[in-house]
Amino acid sequence: MVSEEEEPVASELLPFLRVRQDGTVERLYNPLLAPPSLAETKTGVWSKDIIISPEVCARLYLPDLSAFAQNTSKKLPILVYYHGGGFCIESAFSTLCHQYLNTIASQANALVVSVDYRLAPEHPLPAAYEDAWTALQWVASHSTKQQNEKDEPWLHQFGDFKRLYIGGDSAGANIAHHMALRASTEKLHGGVMILGAFLSHPYFWGSKPLGTEPVTYRETSPLYKTWMIVCPGALDGIDNPYINPFVKTAPCLASLGCRKLIICVASKDELRDRGVHYHDAVRESGWEGELLIFEVEGEGHGFHIFNPETQNAKDMFKRLAEFIQEC
Repeated sequence: MVSEEEEPVASELLPFLRVRQDGTVERLYNPLLAPPSLAETKTGVWSKDIIISPEVCARLYLPDLSAFAQNTSKKLPILVYYHGGGFCIESAFSTLCHQYLNTIASQANALVVSVDYRLAPEHPLPAAYEDAWTALQWVASHSTKQQNEKDEPWLHQFGDFKRLYIGGDSAGANIAHHMALRASTEKLHGGVMILGAFLSHPYFWGSKPLGTEPVTYRETSPLYKTWMIVCPGALDGIDNPYINPFVKTAPCLASLGCRKLIICVASKDELRDRGVHYHDAVRESGWEGELLIFEVEGEGHGFHIFNPETQNAKDMFKRLAEFIQEC
């Protein structure tokens, strides 16, 4: 029974959040945050937080600086990373994300820019996409101008803009997909091109089941409920091109603006068949880049982030590092 002072619930995504009819958002889950470090003892990776715009900030990761003691002209691949969390939870500064990207920066020997974008439902889509693009353009802007006090020195000194990568997990993989599409129609500063993209356990959905997806599961799935909270006004609901890249109204996958693409899936992930279908659809679209797929058996959604010490997680880290290292 609702008290006189308590607004009725309009929608909820338990155990994460609840939205009241007056628009008030109750966040029931808040991630544990990790501070940046200039003395990461386990990996040797340095990190720091920066502000990109009034809406967007990020955490930067730089591999062990002792490697540059004798060669300060050495350049590193750049990875612009978008975290997961259904567009409505998690953070670039969470302990899970920090631990994961320390590993990727170390193993791939890459400069990582982990983007903290605005979350729904306070900021429904396309806010996250706009923030993601702002961050990508900010990174690219460092490729052409002389360094000034407002610029990020790590990007100027160590970033190789001929090896720019984007990537993400779950909702972050969805964002990376849309950034690759946008980069095919809008130029990045300095003419920078995206060399590669990785999509891990991408969050795509739709009204028609694919593969082994249950026929009667569509609108009762947490995936559906999440989508309706983060993009409540989406035309065509779960068949909006933001969430369903296979509908006729979605941009052609042949236009993806990168030269390499890897899709990572896990056999026990309910999004597994979507990821496989995405791989096949890109191949059949006529896209001319290098297309790869990496599947891990016996694991579920985001296993490598939640259980990073397992052998399967270590194998996945190794594969992602190899992808970023490959020229």
